[in-house]
Amino acid sequence: MILYHYPPLLAGTLIRRYKRFFAEVELTSGEVVTAHCPNTGKMLCISTPGSRVYLSKSSDPARRLAYTWEMIEVEGGTWVGVNTAVPNRIVYAGLLQQVFTELSGFDLVRREVGYGCENSRVDFLLSASVSAQNLYLEVKSTTLAEGNLARFPDTVTTRGQKHLRELTRLCASGGRAAILYFINRSDCTRFCPGDAADPLYGQLLREGIAQGLLVLPCRFEITPQTICYLGTAQLDLPSSKEAGASPVS
Repeated sequence: MILYHYPPLLAGTLIRRYKRFFAEVELTSGEVVTAHCPNTGKMLCISTPGSRVYLSKSSDPARRLAYTWEMIEVEGGTWVGVNTAVPNRIVYAGLLQQVFTELSGFDLVRREVGYGCENSRVDFLLSASVSAQNLYLEVKSTTLAEGNLARFPDTVTTRGQKHLRELTRLCASGGRAAILYFINRSDCTRFCPGDAADPLYGQLLREGIAQGLLVLPCRFEITPQTICYLGTAQLDLPSSKEAGASPVS
């Protein structure tokens, strides 16, 4: 199902990503531009110089950088979404259309709602007029892959750890909570926490599941024109000891 249509994008070749928030790109016209990189992660294996990329261009004259890096092509011809602001827009559209079966039945969707005891804000709060119980939903963009296995995170994330603690406390007190991993590439059919990158995150995720936290690894196909929802991936959850250290390919 198509959930998002990109505006017209500009094709180019990645020269380099630098200082986390900048990408130097040669457009097909030959012009070299600096684009905003809206991704604070390590971007392991998805920032290789020489790769094909697509950029969007803003018409806002007040913007320091007119271009935004949207996606990159990786080995096998798969497009991977780079812009971490996009997944929440897609999930919001999907929630309104009730395309996520596990999250259907709610008729009110609120964004960026404060909650918890660590001064947190949840991405979405879902409510139903026929039920007094809400569902708290956190979204995480996932780009790291080992073969057909998607992993999150690709580095230590104290913010992600905090979110898991908050959601787990909600579940333990009788509330409902879910975390949706937005698999920002179509070549992954399985999902597992990135235990090698952040062992504590993996441990906290398992503790959350034990308390009733719903985990939804959702697959998406990224193209230079659209983003399509492909359904859920298989959740692979070996014990922390079995997970060990996994190499990144």
